Amino acid sequence: MAHTICIANQKGGVGKTTTAVNLAAALAVAKKKTLLVDCDPQANATTGLGVDKRRIEKSLYHGLIGQVDAADIISETDIKRLSLIPSKTELIGFEIEMMADDDRDKVLSRLLSQCSNDYDYIILDCPPSLSLLTLNAMAASNAILITLQCEFYALEGLGQLMQTIKRIKQGLNPGLSIEGILLTMFDKRTNLSNQVADNAQEYFKDMVFKTRIPKTVRLGEAPSFGKPIMFYDPSSVGSASYLALAKEVLNGRRRKEKIVIL
Repeated sequence: MAHTICIANQKGGVGKTTTAVNLAAALAVAKKKTLLVDCDPQANATTGLGVDKRRIEKSLYHGLIGQVDAADIISETDIKRLSLIPSKTELIGFEIEMMADDDRDKVLSRLLSQCSNDYDYIILDCPPSLSLLTLNAMAASNAILITLQCEFYALEGLGQLMQTIKRIKQGLNPGLSIEGILLTMFDKRTNLSNQVADNAQEYFKDMVFKTRIPKTVRLGEAPSFGKPIMFYDPSSVGSASYLALAKEVLNGRRRKEKIVIL
């Protein structure tokens, strides 16, 4: 059965989609059969893998509302061992469609149970909000990987997310663990980045990944070419960083410690 990791943070612009796409690609490069699920109506992970949203007939939305099975919406990508369940803007309608469903928090779990035995890893890219889609992703996952941008208010926002994870563990998904906290957009030349890193290490100790994702132009460019960074610029520091992150994940950084509340 696949180890399912959701990439989450209620804030936008903190590297969630970049991490979802590049971690999934790096795991595939490491010869692990991987499925990337785009749970965001903005569908940036879908375009980040070079998929034209205009040509998608059935997406995650159709699977969630029960129109199709998981197998009907899984598509292969140009990367060997990496598959995708794409998204489109119609996914916005999911919360309205599921309003009367008593088990609306577990719809994604039911869908992914149809294919979880076919993969080593399933990576879920979440929307930048604590919405029903994000709750579904957390309920469907074994672990959550938190992206933490190296900015002034980063740790303040993390407290709210930790409270949400605690509630998910108490109710929907008692087995949910923290895969790790990933520092993104890290600039070792600035005092702010280093201060955020030091504070994160102080509060969360070894829950923080050793790998830090740098702030680079190449990482920002790669999605516009529809390629993960290791295929857009294999020799870049961004590529090396995500390959290093995949190695940490493969080495078993599956967090089960008591969740710290800031």
